[in-house]
Amino acid sequence: MDNNSLSVEEIIHSRRLMKRKKRLLLLFTMPLLIFVFITFISPIATMLYRSVYHPTVSQLIPLTLVELERWDETAEQLPNGDALKQFSLELQQLAEQRLSGKLAEEINRLKPGSSSLIKSSARKLKRKSVDELNQQGDQLLLSHSKKWQDISVWRAIKRAGPAFTDSYYLTTLDLQRNSDGEIEQRDTQIYLKLYWKSLKIALIITLLTALLAYPLSYYLANAPSKIANRLMVLVLLPFWTSLLVRTTSWIAILQTNGVVNSTLMKIGIIDQPLELLYTQFATIIAMTHILLPFMILPLYSVMKNIDPSYYRAALSLGSKPLPAFIKIYLPMTVPGVSAGALLVFIISIGYYITPAIVGGTEGQMISNIIAFHMQSSNNWELAAALGSLLLALIIGLYWLYDRFVGVNNIKLG
Repeated sequence: MDNNSLSVEEIIHSRRLMKRKKRLLLLFTMPLLIFVFITFISPIATMLYRSVYHPTVSQLIPLTLVELERWDETAEQLPNGDALKQFSLELQQLAEQRLSGKLAEEINRLKPGSSSLIKSSARKLKRKSVDELNQQGDQLLLSHSKKWQDISVWRAIKRAGPAFTDSYYLTTLDLQRNSDGEIEQRDTQIYLKLYWKSLKIALIITLLTALLAYPLSYYLANAPSKIANRLMVLVLLPFWTSLLVRTTSWIAILQTNGVVNSTLMKIGIIDQPLELLYTQFATIIAMTHILLPFMILPLYSVMKNIDPSYYRAALSLGSKPLPAFIKIYLPMTVPGVSAGALLVFIISIGYYITPAIVGGTEGQMISNIIAFHMQSSNNWELAAALGSLLLALIIGLYWLYDRFVGVNNIKLG
């Protein structure tokens, strides 16, 4: 009886110790979890939210949007006078607060050419009194410009009103809504072409790095330790050099009077300089050079752990070197190739510094357009939608990779 009660007490005590250890482990990992949440999860969640949430117009002209809710935009007639008067009042307030330009910018995205109309109308209405706008604000608005009699302008104002919208995702797919609210293709196809172009460039870079890294990694894995260690320093050397320095060095190599053109002209292969810089070719070459270590390191770590006796056994059993290499050695390096390919592909498809410096217009990728909308056009919602679609694309490719190859086969060393 005492032994049984003692064993129960021991079990309870061991469970308490396990709970205490779990709390201690959680306490130790909490700083890492907080760091990941702040720097990774939170920005992605914010990006996904901003891609569909855009309350600017609803905050600028809330009362006008309430009036426009009663208007049938499919009918071929303007909104009623109350809606026009309310819009004139709010446009006057925006002019006094110097926010009419913000409204003009938002509406102009849906109805090009309406920016100057809104700004000029705001300047005119700013000089009017509130009582005057309450009485004849609609007439003052329509008399200022005939463009206010265009129903498409009011449709654009109403459709820009909802705080949650799918218009930015439609834009990323080169789609738009027509005057009837139906989805149709845009006249200019930009973003889908950029996505395909980015995928193609990333795939070419991945293949080039694999072709260059495989023989080098094989040599490093089978070379004497003294030689392999010295060569490995050269592989790691790019990590100790600034990315900007490595990228700009390609300008000196590929420019019109650069090393490549000067050498080719000197030995008589070409008569005039080739256009190498600010092209897709320059982007591929520079990024292959920068991302090559990310392919070498996983390959080397896997090849280093492969027992050479398997290959020698195949040769001793009568197999020729090349078939033995393909059937025995190559399949064992698939984990390293997979890890390197996945790293290089994901990094390259989201790269924007190198394409921006050496790629020019021809060598730009989707990441450069995302950076443009964030830094220059200040269209953060469209940038978030483009980034969200790129994230979904990468996750989809990762899922396909896991389905057909298997993530468990990936080894980083």
